[in-house]
Amino acid sequence: MIWRYKSEKLKDVTMSIPFRRPIPLLDNEVLRTFVAIAETGNFSTAAEAVFRTPSAVSMQIKKLEEQLGATLFLRDARSVSLTRHGEMLLSYARNILALSNEAVSRFIMPELSGVVRLGAPEDIGERLLPSILKSFAESYPGIMVDVTIDMSMGLKKRMEEQRLDLALINCATRPFPTGGEVVFRERLVWAGAKCGSAHRRDPLPISIWEDGCIWRQEALSQLERNKRHYRVAYLSGHTMAQRAAVLSDLAIAPLPLSYVNEDMAILGPQEGLPELGAFDIRLLTASQVSGPIETVADSIRGAFAERAKAVAA
Repeated sequence: MIWRYKSEKLKDVTMSIPFRRPIPLLDNEVLRTFVAIAETGNFSTAAEAVFRTPSAVSMQIKKLEEQLGATLFLRDARSVSLTRHGEMLLSYARNILALSNEAVSRFIMPELSGVVRLGAPEDIGERLLPSILKSFAESYPGIMVDVTIDMSMGLKKRMEEQRLDLALINCATRPFPTGGEVVFRERLVWAGAKCGSAHRRDPLPISIWEDGCIWRQEALSQLERNKRHYRVAYLSGHTMAQRAAVLSDLAIAPLPLSYVNEDMAILGPQEGLPELGAFDIRLLTASQVSGPIETVADSIRGAFAERAKAVAA
């Protein structure tokens, strides 16, 4: 009787435990799509990034929201933004994808690991390098890239002293330089504030970098050749400061064409300003190249090749 009593009690307890379904597993491909939408703020742009159609991307997010029982995005006619639940998932999604990439790379690319020392000028470090390195880190998580920001002359010296493995530098196209590999060529233009008046002042207020900058050399030589009076109204070694001076209509500045945004205007002969030439972005490589160094170099070449195609289109 005692045994029967205990058995019945155990049965009652067992029957009182609620049945729970297994926690569903998150699909990495869906998480990759989710992150792409969060970072671009647009379903169509994200679809291109993950090589899917917009309708397939919408279906993925719909299933993900049903799986989690939460709304992840707030949608309007032009863009999407993350909800509170979406922001929470974004942190987890990035960690899950990074850990997945790292685990897979340990098996299929075990030899590609180590530290690569990369140098770049401040403008490339601000405008171009972050997106290149972000994509690279996702593909090769075993390789760590340490970045040094310096002027091109300083980067050349660091390469000579073997303190860097790779360096991206800005080079004037004339006189023709030697050394390094041209990965991109871009036009240099005068940039002023949209509807600004700085270019009408005399002497002309200009915003330039410190000595050693090729943009400064080209700009000053062209102004002097055309006998245009100028004054250095804003001197800085940082492109963010240069942009602030231009947008405030305090001065005009020589900038790469791709750096001119919708709040700026390109100035030229019609505004009484001389044409500026082009400049090269060159890749310097150490004499001794390892697998990780060559992998980083190839990634940089590929990124600039894609950029050249986009500009040509």
